[in-house]
Amino acid sequence: MGRRRLAAACVAMVAGGALLTGCGPGADTGKGRATSGSGRSDDENFGATGLSFDYVGDSGVDETMNQTLQITNDLPASVVPVLSFEALDKHHHVLHGVKVSTIYGSDRGELVTPYGSSLDILRFSGPGKHEVADVRVTVRRTSIASVPAGLHEVTTQALDGHGREITKFERFSAVRLTNEDDIPVSVRIAYVLWDQPPKGVTQQAIEVTPIGGLTEVPAHGTAVVHVAGKAAAAVARNSYGPAVSIKAYNSQ
Repeated sequence: MGRRRLAAACVAMVAGGALLTGCGPGADTGKGRATSGSGRSDDENFGATGLSFDYVGDSGVDETMNQTLQITNDLPASVVPVLSFEALDKHHHVLHGVKVSTIYGSDRGELVTPYGSSLDILRFSGPGKHEVADVRVTVRRTSIASVPAGLHEVTTQALDGHGREITKFERFSAVRLTNEDDIPVSVRIAYVLWDQPPKGVTQQAIEVTPIGGLTEVPAHGTAVVHVAGKAAAAVARNSYGPAVSIKAYNSQ
């Protein structure tokens, strides 16, 4: 998330509806930071001053996801933000026709962000979606997570009907979740189908299907989530294709 990423690394950050840090010429870093300013002492808006963001359109590294929102939480607690976004072009003008949504739910209060770094994945739709260079982030509210997130990502492994490990590209029947941390965590699973864009256009999620529901994974343990219903139909439809992911994310 350095200056090498140029426009794709600069994010304007807003809290309580007021722009606090712009991303215009002369900005030193690719980070924006919020301050609450609400005067509230409860957990509503807790952590707004400790959150900062970086949008990365394309990291330049093969096999990495595009259109990610890197979230840094400097507070010694897991928080649940509710964010909203405005898409910006390379001149930092708002693209009013572009709708911004997320895969992990930081715009819906579903993503738990631990102390340190985490991420969400952004989706763009509407006229001008291929012109997005940055995003402006608004923190609508924050709260303390009911179940803290661990410092490590929960990993996923596709399994066949006999419990054997197979690739995510095959028609799998279950997903094994593995938690490396010392605490139990609660996660959701997203099965993501990616598009195949031409060179110079960022890769985007075109279909996102939840697998199972909120799942607790024990400390230093595993949990198995079976694929059923709409998730099974999505796997059947998209298996053996070129670009899918099975991603677990901290949630509540």
